[in-house]
Amino acid sequence: MQSKETEVKTEGIERISIFDTTLRDGEQSPGATMNINEKVAIAHQLARMNVDVIESGFPISSRHDFEAVSRIAGEVKGPTIAALARCVKGDIDAAAESTKHSQKPRIHLFVATSPIHMKYQVKKTPEEVIRMARWGVEYARQFVQDVEFSAEDATRSDIEFLSKVVREVVAAGATTVNIPDTVGYCAPNEYGRVISAIKSIVPPHITISTHCHNDLGMAVANSISGAANGARQIECSINGIGERAGNAALEEVVVAFRTKKGMGFATGVVTEEIYKTSRMVSAATGIQVQRNKAIVGENAFSHKAGIHQNGMISCADTYEIIDPKEVGRETEFVLGKHSGKHAVNEIVKGQGFNVSSEQLDKIVGAVKEMDEQKKRVTINDVVAAAKAVAVQ
Repeated sequence: MQSKETEVKTEGIERISIFDTTLRDGEQSPGATMNINEKVAIAHQLARMNVDVIESGFPISSRHDFEAVSRIAGEVKGPTIAALARCVKGDIDAAAESTKHSQKPRIHLFVATSPIHMKYQVKKTPEEVIRMARWGVEYARQFVQDVEFSAEDATRSDIEFLSKVVREVVAAGATTVNIPDTVGYCAPNEYGRVISAIKSIVPPHITISTHCHNDLGMAVANSISGAANGARQIECSINGIGERAGNAALEEVVVAFRTKKGMGFATGVVTEEIYKTSRMVSAATGIQVQRNKAIVGENAFSHKAGIHQNGMISCADTYEIIDPKEVGRETEFVLGKHSGKHAVNEIVKGQGFNVSSEQLDKIVGAVKEMDEQKKRVTINDVVAAAKAVAVQ
C-alpha cells in the first residue's frame, strides 16, 4: 500500500527527457565499434523505444561517423537527432551538415571547464574557454535552434567559474545545459548540489541535463539525484556502455522511475522494447551483458533458491519488484541444488507429468546431482529426469 506521501508525489509526476548516447559515447567503449548499418538499425530501434534524443555520433571524427549521422538524420523519425562537436568551426560545420535532413536536429557542443582539463587537455586559459564556449553556441545557432552545451568535467570545475560559463552560453542561445560527471567522481549528494547550483542561475525554460559516468559505480544514482535537484534530461546508454566503466544505464534509470513512482518522475520510453534493444546493442558491439546486470542481465528475473521459488509460486511480488513483461522478459526458475520440491513439481506438472511424492523426491535428487555437474539445469533436463523416473 502506498503511503500518503507517495500518493501525493505520484499525482505530480514530472517528465524526464531521455537522451541516448549509445551510438556516440557508447561506441567509445573499447572494442564496441559498430558499422553504419548497425548504427542505423539501432537508431530505428531507439525511435521505436521512444527515446527523446538520439546522439548519433561525432561527425568530424571520421567519414564513417559523418555518414552514420547523416543516414540517421535522414531516415529516423521521431526523436531529436544530435551530433557532437567541439567549439570549433570545422566540428560545428560537420555537425550542421550531417544533421540537416533531420526533422529535429540538435548540435551538442562541449568544452572542458575544470582546471586540470583546461591545463592539460584543451590547453586554454579560463578566459579563452569562456570565449570558445560563447562563440561556439552563437555559431551553432546560425544552423539550428536547438543547441546543447556541455561543460566537460563539470563536477571537478570551480563552481563560480562553471556558473559563469553557463550564464555565457545561455545568453548566447544554448537551450540545454549539460553538467557531466565526466570521470565518475561524484557521489549522489555532491552531484545533486552541483545541479541545484546551476538550476538556481538559469531561466526556467533552459533544460539542465545530466551525463554521469560509472567509474565509482554511481552513474545511475547520480543521474537520479540530478533529476531530484532540477535536471530534466538524463543522458545514458543501453547496457550502460561507454568510456571506461561506462555511462548511466538507460534501462536502470527508466525502470527505476517507473517502479518507484514516489520519486515523482516518468519518461516516455516504451519499456517493453528494452530487452530487445539491449540484445541488439550487445550483438552489434560484441559486449556481453554481465549475468547479474539489473533489468537486462541473464539472471535479473531468474530464481534458483527453493525458498524464493516457493514464494514466487505463491505470489510473484514476494521476490520480483518489477514485472518482467514490462521490459520484454519472462520469469525463469533455474533448477539446482538450492531448488525445492515446489518449483520442480510445478515444472513437472507443467510438462504433463503426474508423479507421486516418492517419484518427485527422485526427480529433485536427480536435479541436484545435475547441478553439481553443470552450471545451469534447464527444463529439458527436468523433463529427462521425470521420464527416467516414470519408466522405473
